[in-house]
This record gives sequence, C-alpha cells and structure tokens, in this order.
Amino acid sequence: MSNQLSERVNNLAISATLEMAAKARELKAAGKDIIGLSLGEPDFNTPDYIKEAAIQAVNDNYNSYSPVDGYVDLKEAIITKFKRDNKLTYTLPQIVVSTGAKQSLYNVAQACLNKGDEVILPCPYWVSYSDIVKLAEGVPVEVETSMDTNFKMTPEQLEAAITPKTKMLWYSSPCNPTGSIYSKAELRALADVLQKHPQIVVVSDEIYEHINYGVTAHASMAEFPDMFDRTVTVNGVAKAFAMTGWRIGYIGAPAYIARACNKLQGQVTSGANCIAQRAVITALLEPVSRIQYMVDKFKERRKLILGLLQDIPGFKSNEPEGAFYVFPDVSAYFGKTLNGIKINNSSDLSMYLLETANVATVAGDSFGNNNCIRISYAASEAQITEAMARIKKAVS
Repeated sequence: MSNQLSERVNNLAISATLEMAAKARELKAAGKDIIGLSLGEPDFNTPDYIKEAAIQAVNDNYNSYSPVDGYVDLKEAIITKFKRDNKLTYTLPQIVVSTGAKQSLYNVAQACLNKGDEVILPCPYWVSYSDIVKLAEGVPVEVETSMDTNFKMTPEQLEAAITPKTKMLWYSSPCNPTGSIYSKAELRALADVLQKHPQIVVVSDEIYEHINYGVTAHASMAEFPDMFDRTVTVNGVAKAFAMTGWRIGYIGAPAYIARACNKLQGQVTSGANCIAQRAVITALLEPVSRIQYMVDKFKERRKLILGLLQDIPGFKSNEPEGAFYVFPDVSAYFGKTLNGIKINNSSDLSMYLLETANVATVAGDSFGNNNCIRISYAASEAQITEAMARIKKAVS
C-alpha cells in the first residue's frame, strides 16, 4: 500500500530532544549504563504541597470535563501570578490554559499564522519553534546569534530580519538551550524596533522564568505599555515546579488571540486535565520562595558543570544566567576523527558521545546552531561529574 500519510507529517521533523531521550532509553534497556543529559526535566519530585492539592481534588471528585480555557479560579490564580511576578494586568478573557506550554505555542501559531507569514526566531531557539511554525504554514526566519553576545539578538539584527511578510517574533527568556536572559533594557531596545512595525506580534516564552541565578532580573516584553496589546506571554509549571508530566501551560494574550486559541483548542483537546489544574492553583498562589531550594541546587550544579567543561579540550562555553542547560561550542572537533569515527557536525558528536561515552546530549543543529550541543544539568552532582569525565575521555 502506498504511503497515505500527509505531506505535513512526512515533512515534520522528529523532536530532537525526545528522539535522543528515546535512543538513550533503548540503550539503557539493552544494559548500557547511560547518563541522560538530553531532556529538559528537573530531577526533583513535585513538591508535597502541590501533590496534596491534587489528592484533595481527587477526593473532592473533580472528574468531569473542565472548561476549554481552564477553570475560572485557576485563571484567576494565573492573573494573580502575572500581576505579582511580572507586573502584568490580564483579565479572564485573556487567559487560556492548555495541555502544556507546547500546546499553548501551537495554539498561537495556528490562530495567528497564514501561509507564507514569516516568524523571526533568534538562534538558538527551542527545538519545536521552527516546526510548530511550519505546521501553521509559516516561514521560520532564523537570526543567528553568537556566544559573544550571550546568544542574544541585537536590535540591528531584528531590524534587518523584518520584511513585509513578517508576522511574529518568538523568543524565550531565560532561553532554552542557552540559559541567556534578556534584560529589561535589551527588551526595550527590541521593542523600539518593533514600534516601527505594528503588524508584528511577539511570543514571549517565559517557562524558565523562576530558574534565574540573579545576574539579570526577569523581564517581560508585555511590561511595556506600547507592547502589551501585541504580546503573547507563554508560561507553565513544568520546569520551575518540577511538574513536567502534569502538562499544564497557559498564555496571557490580547483578547482576540485568546479567543482564537480557545476556539481552536475546543476542537482539538478541549480542557486540560482537571486534577492537574486544581494542583496548579496551589502551585501558583503559594510564595515562589517555596521552590527556591530547586533553583539553589541548579545554581550549584551550574558551577560544577562549568568548571568540569573547562577541563575538556575543544569545549567552549559561556555562563548561562538561567534555565538548567549549558550550550558549549564543540566545532573544534568538526573534521576530526575520534576512535575511527569522523565528526562532521554537532549531530555526529552528539551520537558519538552517546555510543562511546554513554552520555546523552542533544545536537545544536536542531536548535538552529550547528556549532554547539545542549547539555542539561538537571541531574545529580554525581551524574554530572561522571558524565563530564566520560566525555573528556571520549574526546581526548
């Protein structure tokens, strides 16, 4: 039988992070001692006070379909969070709760993009941005950044990337995969460029907001009054609250975009998990200080892994200000042969490290930067130390 799949799916790339995690699991199941540093997943348990809220929701018989855009009291909690943490004032019709921040991003793309619309993506970017845009028949426009600017796009680069077809700008801060954070002044400079192009909608992905090591304060594009009505602020609880499997994300957006996302979601997934939503109310309304212990531990691990990376020849890294990734430049190995294996690009090196060092990382080409690889330090100190020793041995 001939291939009956759509061109849309046939042309869709597999998520590089999930693909590498699957390969690592296969090797582990085959008896290999794999250290997984590929997934962006905290190695902490969900805090007890959040789990207790979920248990209470079960006992309170929350088991029916939830509203498509989320429970009203969860949306009110999100509004409180935005006001408290980001100085943003949203109303109920501007909030949509989804099955994870990834669905939130997908909803926005499907709601806003027409065929041929261009979306500016500062590189490196989270792996799914480009393909989410393509699924909406948009055109990703990659803007290359470098370690010299901490992988942040300049106003001049933004201006040069804008064309009459530009519809959106997507970025994350803190950034996945680099951990870079745009300061309020840097965002203001980008906003000044965007003021000349009022047709452009900004998607600000702030899922790593609370994993910030205190160098640069978190800022939101929507903080600026002249950008509030054209910015979609995306967030969720997966990373900072160690709730990756609970699958709750949300947006604060102009009401017309929120309505469109709600309309779309009603035909695709409907409302998000009812028990998880009840737990997230507690997660968001409790003081942020209750999750600080995880951030403090990530900061210790960042110091550890940066020190160990310095001892690996050919690995060049900057110091991330947030999230829990390092994104070292490994291009010094391109063109070289390691243990009989020719390394031509980041994918080759990442696969080499998996098969030779038994360490799972993610190639940088899937993030829009082929010179680097992403290494997650959401792992124990012992795992990080052992993984870096294995990598050092494998490339020596």
